[in-house]
Amino acid sequence: MKPRFISDIHLSKDNPHLTSAFKTFLNESKETCTHLFILGDLFEIWIGDDDDSSFHQEIKKALIEFTTSGPEAFLMHGNRDFLIGEGFANEVGISILPDPYTIDINGLKTILSHGDFLCTDDNDYIDFRNKVRSKEWQKDFLSKSINERNEIANSLRSESKNATSRKSLDITDVNIESVNNFLEENEPDLFIHGHTHRPQVHNSDLSKRIVLGDWNSHGWYLSIDGINHSLEKFVISK
Repeated sequence: MKPRFISDIHLSKDNPHLTSAFKTFLNESKETCTHLFILGDLFEIWIGDDDDSSFHQEIKKALIEFTTSGPEAFLMHGNRDFLIGEGFANEVGISILPDPYTIDINGLKTILSHGDFLCTDDNDYIDFRNKVRSKEWQKDFLSKSINERNEIANSLRSESKNATSRKSLDITDVNIESVNNFLEENEPDLFIHGHTHRPQVHNSDLSKRIVLGDWNSHGWYLSIDGINHSLEKFVISK
């Protein structure tokens, strides 16, 4: 098993350089990995599988080309694209994973997550996360028109960015006590997550925690070959 892991790509029609970089990454990865795991926030905004814009069609086409006679692909919901459903997943040939998810990778017990559930110092965010992940909120949201959903999503994104800009870096990062409690309870060899946009390999007596980076001026991915791992970055040109 030679998997690759990415997260926090934040694809949108407003950032075509990210779309181009993502397509290039898929083309290169099709020849070099056996499995691809997207650990949340593939999209900047996802308002429902029925939003059939030309931009979404472009991304779907790239994913279909990747999964057709290619590596197995898996997706985990992030805080931006938690409304991705089975309709989208089935169309592009990927499987949706629960968060967190435990998998054996070459004999190593590995837990995958988007990682936002561990940001327990950010009470406002955790409250918001619990609200929008509820079936009731999602059912009500998806019952609205595409235009209404777009307006709500853009408003929520703006509010989120404003709120985050007023918070310290410590508040928006994972809570170390929560991380350690999670690792003690689950005892993984590897814990891989994204969300915080702080790429780093953290070694401890409990486990190795690998944080994936977001895609902006650089793209980030993690490769595993046997028991060896490599957290890589590459330049994204605008």
